Amino acid sequence: MAGKATQKRSKARPKQRFAVSHYREKDFRVNGLRRYAQYRDLGLSKATGGLVQAHVIRLLPPFRAAEVSRRHYHDVDFQMVYVLKGWIRTQMKGRPPIVMKAGSCWIQPPRIVHAVLGYSDDCEVLEIVLPADFRTVELE
Repeated sequence: MAGKATQKRSKARPKQRFAVSHYREKDFRVNGLRRYAQYRDLGLSKATGGLVQAHVIRLLPPFRAAEVSRRHYHDVDFQMVYVLKGWIRTQMKGRPPIVMKAGSCWIQPPRIVHAVLGYSDDCEVLEIVLPADFRTVELE
């Protein structure tokens, strides 16, 4: 019985392939969602047929509240953020602001309204999102 459930699950998802992403400074690009950030794609979208997006986001100094602190949400099924360097201050709808530091991790519920309220000059986060192709809705 367990074998059939596993078989059904794998048929419903895109075929995955092996992929490796080694650190290279030149892989950080400014062609992502936000102008105040550089993105390093880790290759998971291509390797999973669009099931998962994973990238390292480097937030660029200086923090400018007028540009960065706009309320928005992402039309996703899953979103996880892990702070690699520095700190980031964020606020999710219905919760007080929170500072996340290197080593902190959070899951953002799908379509939750949130805003970035600040970040350190050296802030880098790892973000994992399902699906890879998703929409961001700006509220302000």
